[in-house]
Amino acid sequence: MIQWGLQGYHNGRSMKVILSPPALVASFVFLFCLEACLWVRNLRLKRRLPGPFAWPVVGNAMQLGQMPHITFAKLAKKYGNVYQIRLGCSDIVVLNGDRAIREALIQHSTEFAGRPNFISFHFVSGGKSMTFTNYGKQWKAHRKISQSSLRAFSSANSQTKKAFEQHITAEAMELVQISAANIMCALCFGRRYGHEDQEFRTILKKLDKFGETVGAGSLVDVMPWLQSFPNPVRSVYENFKNLNEEFFTFVKDKVVQHRESFNPDVTRDMTDVIIKGIEHSQDSGLTKDFVEATVTDLIGAGQDTISTVMQWILLLLAKYPDMQAKLQELIDKVVGQDRLPSIEDRSSLTHLDAFIYETMRFISFVPSPSPTPPPQTSTIEGLHIPKDTVVFINQWSVNHDPLKWKDPHVLTPHDIISGVMIFSTGKRRCIGNQIAMVEAFLFTAVLLHQCSFESNPSEPLTLDCSYGLTLKPLRCRVSAKLRGKLLATPIQTHKSHQYNKTTCAANFIHL
Repeated sequence: MIQWGLQGYHNGRSMKVILSPPALVASFVFLFCLEACLWVRNLRLKRRLPGPFAWPVVGNAMQLGQMPHITFAKLAKKYGNVYQIRLGCSDIVVLNGDRAIREALIQHSTEFAGRPNFISFHFVSGGKSMTFTNYGKQWKAHRKISQSSLRAFSSANSQTKKAFEQHITAEAMELVQISAANIMCALCFGRRYGHEDQEFRTILKKLDKFGETVGAGSLVDVMPWLQSFPNPVRSVYENFKNLNEEFFTFVKDKVVQHRESFNPDVTRDMTDVIIKGIEHSQDSGLTKDFVEATVTDLIGAGQDTISTVMQWILLLLAKYPDMQAKLQELIDKVVGQDRLPSIEDRSSLTHLDAFIYETMRFISFVPSPSPTPPPQTSTIEGLHIPKDTVVFINQWSVNHDPLKWKDPHVLTPHDIISGVMIFSTGKRRCIGNQIAMVEAFLFTAVLLHQCSFESNPSEPLTLDCSYGLTLKPLRCRVSAKLRGKLLATPIQTHKSHQYNKTTCAANFIHL
């Protein structure tokens, strides 16, 4: 006889409950009936916003598919830019389109700055992640410290700004898999890791997995009963918790080392700035454990954003060789062959900036920022959103809004780039957006200056991607041929990649 088992702990002892098929079916029937009763009751007690029919127990979860942002945009064509779906036992409002989203995040910025009390959020950065914690006095103090720390090592003075540029240029010259993460570690820990450092490579893999598993957290948040029996979502969710704990432990160890050698008169890196701002300031309003949380946030967010956008940039350069050739012609004209591009060249390479912004718009690799529950009833486009209702922001729809862009599904660099939304907006706008754009600019400029990127004619490049915290391209092959003369030595890379001075064929590049 087939049996299902649940294992747990009681008074420190392991216990296992065996459910026979009839008992399992009875449990599902009970849950279904209970949810059906609640669904009918809610339908009577409050007027629902426009939206698709929601099934008991699962709601609309099965309709979202593998690319929820695409489904959200399609539903908006039928129900309007403000509509309601149901995930598990939770009502969810989805906002689409430039006008509705900017009305919420800018005109009602305080109301839409919060975060729901999802259980998965408690595992990120030791439960004190600035990204996933609720809006309030403590959050504002946390954001202020984080923002000043980033500014201190990117644009506060010429010395740190130059060091930041040197970190990026050195990594770009090596064309390695772990460049973006190494930049954040150099800024946070004052050192870069060797590209064969096993500890760092292990952590890098965990960071990559975080983006893949965070979606499972969302399902468990709205359908907590998924934790009660063996299923694929529960397995991924457990991996999500373990990954967060292991990465947070890695960061805590580095912070402990910094505390032991901390000198308030010497600033070595951003971790020193954060320690000084939180632990040695009388009015920070934060406890010392926010140091680890802040460093974890900065490394995790910085690595994932830049590595993802660089993957897409290189894929698109190889896919559209005419566009690549025009950019290289511009860079050669402005920079020449005897030096590398620098931050100072940015004002003369506006078309390159436009290409980077267009890549971000076209791909919209951060399809949805974290959800928000307005603490009071809000009105968006004339429709009332009940207080504490979780709201999903479909950021992808802003960048593909036909009312805003002439050909939203065509890659066409625009002269006007201010309307692209990739770092959110309002009070929750990403504090690292300026650093991200400088990194993306320097990486792209240096790589185009030194290399040409080509696809294999027998393996056409596609825009297919995997959904997670960010949209990542599927693995493919891109060849990089040396065109500049400044790479005088062989490029050091991970052993699974084979490069030399004239050609590099990568099993797609995770910068």
